[in-house]
This record gives sequence, structure tokens and C-alpha cells, in this order.
Amino acid sequence: LSPGAKMGCFTFIKVMMILFNLAIFLSGGTLLGVGIWVAVDDQSFVDIFGGLSATVVQVVYVGYFLIVIGSILLVIGFLGCYGAQKDSKCLLMMFFSVVLIIFIAEIAAAVVALVYTGLAETLLSAVVTPLLKEKYGPDDSFTHVWNVTMKEFKCCGLNNYTDFTNSTWYETNEVYPDACCNFKQPCNATLAAKSNVTGCFDQILEEVKTNAGVVGGVAAGIAALEIAAMVVSMYLYCHLDQK
Repeated sequence: LSPGAKMGCFTFIKVMMILFNLAIFLSGGTLLGVGIWVAVDDQSFVDIFGGLSATVVQVVYVGYFLIVIGSILLVIGFLGCYGAQKDSKCLLMMFFSVVLIIFIAEIAAAVVALVYTGLAETLLSAVVTPLLKEKYGPDDSFTHVWNVTMKEFKCCGLNNYTDFTNSTWYETNEVYPDACCNFKQPCNATLAAKSNVTGCFDQILEEVKTNAGVVGGVAAGIAALEIAAMVVSMYLYCHLDQK
């Protein structure tokens, strides 16, 4: 290629890098804003987005998750956009390093999720079950979110009805939530055991398996974008001296 063609190619890739990372930066800001909203007022979020959001809000703590993801995207977007704009090799290398670390972490998380699903359930149980025992009933927002979740997915608790045994709700009302007995009343221990309603963790896992193709496609798309971003940032880094 002639020097002019090389310069034109470099400029085009640089502009694409700036626009791409500007989009990432704006997306990060949006996710950060939504995350703060969910963390502050999760009930309004559930009222607007419905049952699926209720499950995500309560089981995954989506507010804090979005705050973390939004902050990471803001940093990545800034490094990539500003680094390309200012022709900064330092910022481009930082961008490459951050994306590479995230890429490796995603692969590790995917392997752990596939191989150690039981471990994930154990960790979630250790966190969520005590909250169910303590906050279901006294905390109106928490109770509303879980009621919507259990009704929408026809599930009970995180694992099963025993998550509510010795809970504040059970000690106050001497019954389990109606969802644990397929909404038959009174939902006592005998009826709850007989109803054998599945825990919400298993229901969510089943939903993920049902939509495995979509989840895999999204994951593959994200991985491709990350690889492309690393390739482009390294191209700009290596060709800045030849500019």
C-alpha cells in the first residue's frame, strides 16, 4: 500500500475506534444510572419491567451488578476513545490490558459456571437464604419482589419451601408463602412438602438452559467484539510511530 493509503486506513480505524468506544462509554453511563436507580428504588424497577426483572433483582442483585459493569464500561470507553483521539500509546495499552483481563475473567467464569453449577447454588444459598429468613415479611419492597418472582416462575424460595422455615414470616404467620403450596391455603409444612414446588434457582437455571442458544450467541458476540477491540487497539499502538 502507498503511504497515503496506509494513512487513510489508519485514520479510518482510528475513527471507528473512537466511535465504538464512545458508544461503550455512553452505554456504561446508562448502565451505571440504571444500576443506581435499581439499588435505590428496586420496586419501581420491578413495577415497570415485570416478573423477570423481579427474579434478577433479588437473586443476582442487579443494581450493584449494573453499577460495577457500568463503571467498568465507563473506564474502558474512556481509555479507548481518549487514547485513540490523543494517539496515546499508554492509554491504548491500558485499554488492551483491561479488555484482555476481562476476556480472561469471562472465560474463567464460564468454565466455573459450567463445571461448578452446584457451587454457584451453594454460594447463592449462603447469601440469599439468610436474607429470606430475615427480610421476607418485614421489608415490603423485598417481599413484593419475591412474591412477583415466585408467582411468575411458579417457584418457592431459592431452593424450596424450607428456606422460610424459622423465618420472620413463618414465626409471625405460622404458614409458608402461598406460592410454596401452589397458592392453596393454609400453606402449612405438610401441604408445602406435598406440593413440592421447585426453588427459584432451579427455575432460573432451567430458563437459561432453555435459551442456551441465545445466551451462547450473545456470549460469542461479546467475545468477538472484545477480540476485535484488542486487535484494533494493538494495531493503532503499533502504527502510531509510523503515522
